[in-house]
Amino acid sequence: MTGTFEDHIAELGQQARAATRILATATTDRKNMALMAAAQALRESSDPLLEANAQDVEGVRGVENDAFVDRLTLTETRIEGMAKALENIATLPDPVGRILATFERPNGLRIERVSVPIGVIGMIYESRPNVGADAGALCLKSGNAVILRGGSESRHSTRLIAACLQAGLRAADLPEHAIQTVATVERAAVSALMQAVHYIDLIIPRGGVGLVRLVRDQARVPTLLHLDGNCHTYVHSDADIEKAVAIIRNAKLRRTGVCGATESLVVDAGIATAVLPKLLDTMPDCEFRGDEAAQKIDERVTNASPDDWGTEYLDSILSVKIVDGLDGAIAFVRMNSSNHTDAILTENAQAARHFMQSIDSAIVMHNASTQFADGGEFGMGAEIGIATGKMHARGPVGLEQLTSFKYLVHGNGQIRP
Repeated sequence: MTGTFEDHIAELGQQARAATRILATATTDRKNMALMAAAQALRESSDPLLEANAQDVEGVRGVENDAFVDRLTLTETRIEGMAKALENIATLPDPVGRILATFERPNGLRIERVSVPIGVIGMIYESRPNVGADAGALCLKSGNAVILRGGSESRHSTRLIAACLQAGLRAADLPEHAIQTVATVERAAVSALMQAVHYIDLIIPRGGVGLVRLVRDQARVPTLLHLDGNCHTYVHSDADIEKAVAIIRNAKLRRTGVCGATESLVVDAGIATAVLPKLLDTMPDCEFRGDEAAQKIDERVTNASPDDWGTEYLDSILSVKIVDGLDGAIAFVRMNSSNHTDAILTENAQAARHFMQSIDSAIVMHNASTQFADGGEFGMGAEIGIATGKMHARGPVGLEQLTSFKYLVHGNGQIRP
């Protein structure tokens, strides 16, 4: 990188803008060709990618916790997963050019609302290198250019992943500047990216709450926020106990470092004595921090501090709150949820409906693990993240959510009186 951070971002932005003019009108076949070629490039680069990732992991080992290291680590299986995600995205319908609505006015004007790419997207993310592959692929298929700024801890992995995506673009005769990476890990480059209103149409941050709040508070470019996943699972008095135990174990421990992991367990007092000891028996490696009622039920539950109710642990720790009925659970979840993903476990359809209508989170589940909060599991091929706000997109952000729309107005000589 030469010149100032602002100069570097301006150069990337200008190149991305030029790329969008071609990518926005590229055929579905060419975009799919690029994705398939990029998937093959990832597979062929498996060995150097593992070597680059080993450098990244070594840089944080002993400094970050096990969950962070897990998010950062690539394996042959995870590289294959990235490649398959690109191939899955290639099979999905093209989100660009869809006619969303059409109507005719009394004066004969025919108006169509048509989906179009957003433009240039700045993607700022931490630790998980596969985010760069997912984001690049989703932006490519939706006709957007993207500037990737991965965390400093994943810089070696990110550069190679981006190179594979660019190889796919070249193979399809599409501009490689449609997918670029920021060439420095200096934080000042993030600030420059967030201020680049002349080049960037949307900033998407994905990472810890500190990063997301920084972007929220300092960005001049419009943002699509992905806040922390303080996800709750509520065990209603009419829950199937065996089913609930299996779901909670998966929701907490399948992968503790993902944003869809359950962090807070809410249990109805009427079923708590039957459920809590079974959970502790089934999850011996998980630390349970509970209120006084939970501690009385099982002495293995340690004392929860007030901070525990709002903490996204991303670790083998679970806070436990005993509540008095459905309304108590709703009140507690409303007060403490980050509005990412919350779930109710019950065989009572009426109770499930009331909970799901009352909880204002992006995703609300019934009798399922919160770890299904994932764009791939929603049939989107992949996701850029889980949007927790209410504007433009909410929940998993996939192809459709990476488009905007414009109006096409067809006339036959009409003039306005």
